[in-house]
Amino acid sequence: MELQVIQRKIYEIRGQRVMIDRDLAEMYNVETRVLNQAVKRNLERFPEDFMFQLTDEEFQNWKSQIVMTNSINMGLRRNPYAFTELGVAMLSSVLNSKTAIQINMGIMRAFVTVRNMLQASPSRELEEIKERIKALEEISEENEGKFDDIYVALTELAMKQKLAAKHRNPIGFVKPKE
Repeated sequence: MELQVIQRKIYEIRGQRVMIDRDLAEMYNVETRVLNQAVKRNLERFPEDFMFQLTDEEFQNWKSQIVMTNSINMGLRRNPYAFTELGVAMLSSVLNSKTAIQINMGIMRAFVTVRNMLQASPSRELEEIKERIKALEEISEENEGKFDDIYVALTELAMKQKLAAKHRNPIGFVKPKE
C-alpha cells in the first residue's frame, strides 16, 4: 500500500497519532469486527497506551475530519477503537498472516515518516525565525543612536516649518490700501 495513503489515515486524537480500527481492517483486508475480535481475544497485549476507544465527542470530531455524510454513526454500533503506533505494531502479532506483516511494515514506515516530518520541519523554521530576530536586534542596537538623531532632526525641521508658516506673506493679489 502506498505511503501517502497510509499517512492520510493517521489522525491526531488525545495528543497522539493513531489509526482507527476500520481503516486498519480495510488495509489488512479483513472485516472490522474480525480485527476487533482478534484484539479482544488478546486484550492483555493492548493496554491503554496501545489502544483506546473513542469517546462520543472524539467520534464526532473524527467524523468531521473525514467529512462523513451519513449521520447515523456510519453503521457503527459502538465508537471505533484507535490504535497508537505501539498498538499497530502489536496488531501484526495478533493478525498473523503474510499480508498483515507486509501492511504492518508499511504502516510503521508511515508513522516514522510523519514523526520525522513533524520533528524536522518546526525546528528548522524555528531556528530560521530565531536567526532573523537576532539579526534585527543587532541592527536595532547598531542604529539606536542614529534613530535618535533622525528623530531630533525631524522634530527641528517640523518646528522650523511651523515658524516659517506663521511669518509668511500672503499669497495672491493684495489690494493696496487707499
